[in-house]
Amino acid sequence: MWLKTSLVAVLPALLLGCQATSQIDSDYLSNIQSPESWQHKHTTGEVSMNWLQQLTNAQVHGLVSLALENNLNLQRKSMDVEAAQQQLISSGSALWPTLSIDLDSSRRKSTSEQYSTGHSLALSMNYELDLWGKLSDEARQANLNVMASMAEYKQQTYGLVADVVVSWFAVIEGKTQKTLLERRLEVVEQNLDIIESGYKQGLNSALDVYLARTELSNEQAKLAQQETLVTTTIRKLERLVGEYPSGLLAVNAQLPLLESAISLGVPSMLLTRKPALMASWYQLLAQDAALAYAHKQRFPSINISASYGSGGEQLSDAFSFSAAGWSLISGISAPLFNAGNLAAREELARIELKSKELMYLNSLQDAFAAVENGISKEASLKRRYEETLVAQKNAQLAEQLSFEQYQKGLVSYTTVLDAQKRSFDAQSSLISIKNELIKNRVELHLALGGDFQQTEEVSNDIS
Repeated sequence: MWLKTSLVAVLPALLLGCQATSQIDSDYLSNIQSPESWQHKHTTGEVSMNWLQQLTNAQVHGLVSLALENNLNLQRKSMDVEAAQQQLISSGSALWPTLSIDLDSSRRKSTSEQYSTGHSLALSMNYELDLWGKLSDEARQANLNVMASMAEYKQQTYGLVADVVVSWFAVIEGKTQKTLLERRLEVVEQNLDIIESGYKQGLNSALDVYLARTELSNEQAKLAQQETLVTTTIRKLERLVGEYPSGLLAVNAQLPLLESAISLGVPSMLLTRKPALMASWYQLLAQDAALAYAHKQRFPSINISASYGSGGEQLSDAFSFSAAGWSLISGISAPLFNAGNLAAREELARIELKSKELMYLNSLQDAFAAVENGISKEASLKRRYEETLVAQKNAQLAEQLSFEQYQKGLVSYTTVLDAQKRSFDAQSSLISIKNELIKNRVELHLALGGDFQQTEEVSNDIS
């Protein structure tokens, strides 16, 4: 009879709860408008998931392995995943009954100055019926938070691999630029010797000597600056792989020229391939579950309690189950007045859901833009490299010709300095553009999802 009366009392709330459907349904992703293809020409086909295997140098694979094992930021992110998993266990436990054992002892004094003693031992069970799915919504939110944390961890892993590769090539570029500066310094020193010798013979002016000496000092300063830059870049790489930033890591490799094409797939596949977007999607779904939970907090709660145990005046009576008894209690509680607290929490969850939705849509636009920018930048860099290569060849010829004409007295030394500077700048630009191409390609792989596959056999010697 009590059950029938209870159901009649809560039936209006049940009907209201049935109206509280999720704001984010299964068709949400399919309704998102994404372009059918990328704006710029590209190679069709599936996105490659083994971009790291294109690097044949064993050292970079060894550095990646070290980073995945030792990087502190990645380890800290893994703690976030474990924390979310523990929160899932905590939230999911509400769907199960709780069991507890209680041993109580008491001594009382009555108004008639009589004392009484009581001891009891009972096994208690408490359980809340998940009639509206409120507890399930809380567990669903926790489960989605775990999935979001795992996706964020995967994205950070991909980002770490990309950072290691980019930093490794940055060290190579820095050392290559340093070698170029050393060669440039040798040329300037030779020029100074020739000019000073000519000055002593009365063939050159004092101004030319001063200009040559100034150029030598400038190049020495540039070399010192480049040496510091290389050491700083090496230390950054050492930090990424979890080693002490000594600046002593030896890197000996050449910058390759990227000429291969890259398969980009279709934009719509980015939604389910890129971990950062999946994390944002799971966070949106988790907030949708939080809204459902906040809405159902306003519904009645049905709790069942049961206990079994015994007691008496003596402590031994508590452990004697010859006179044990049991009890079963059920109850319904519903919020009547809380000064708008529950309604405000529901509205807050609704606002946060809208904010998460806008964040997700914004992250989609950022993801599309990152790929489009990467494609455009690669095409631009390739054109720059071709033009700079032509400029370098012409500048080297002009450098050689200008010094020959200077020795014949046909041009001033400032013309020689200008020709040498143009030649050096062109060679330096070629080195920089090569590395920019590599960096942009790595970032483009990351923008497309970032998945990678390491070679199974890598060298343990990274020094």
